[in-house]
Amino acid sequence: MLEDCKSAQERWGGVHRLIDRWLDERRMLLVRFDELKEACDAELEAVTKPRIDAFSELLMDYISAGHFEIYPQLRAEAEAFEDDDALGLADRLLTRLEMSTELVLAFDEDYASPVRCQHYLSRLPAWLDRLAKGLTERFSLEDRLIARLHAAHAPEERASSGV
Repeated sequence: MLEDCKSAQERWGGVHRLIDRWLDERRMLLVRFDELKEACDAELEAVTKPRIDAFSELLMDYISAGHFEIYPQLRAEAEAFEDDDALGLADRLLTRLEMSTELVLAFDEDYASPVRCQHYLSRLPAWLDRLAKGLTERFSLEDRLIARLHAAHAPEERASSGV
């Protein structure tokens, strides 16, 4: 039994560290977003493709980590705890997350090449406003996923709730 607890702690502790790194990536993404927004507000014509690329790369990495690392781990944890309610919630939230994923992919496509970047530069402030709204909703949905599919199963959460 002690071995089961130990391996569970290693497994879900690893998920916790993965989530912590991902949330650190979110903070970095938000810093880059703010820097790009400030640059647009200061002098839009001075915003360079490398600057847009640096932001877009972080954005794509963050979205990809969610879809290919974090969400599957959260689902696996809920499955391991046989938490059907959490899995149902995950399905609903993941469907809603697709909208902001599509938004991010469209942004990346619009600024993918130097020609496209130059062509769409005047639209960058409006794009950033759209991304701000989409990412705000995305972060809220992701936080709900983490709370329901991971934090609800964390040992300290179960202990404090008397489970």
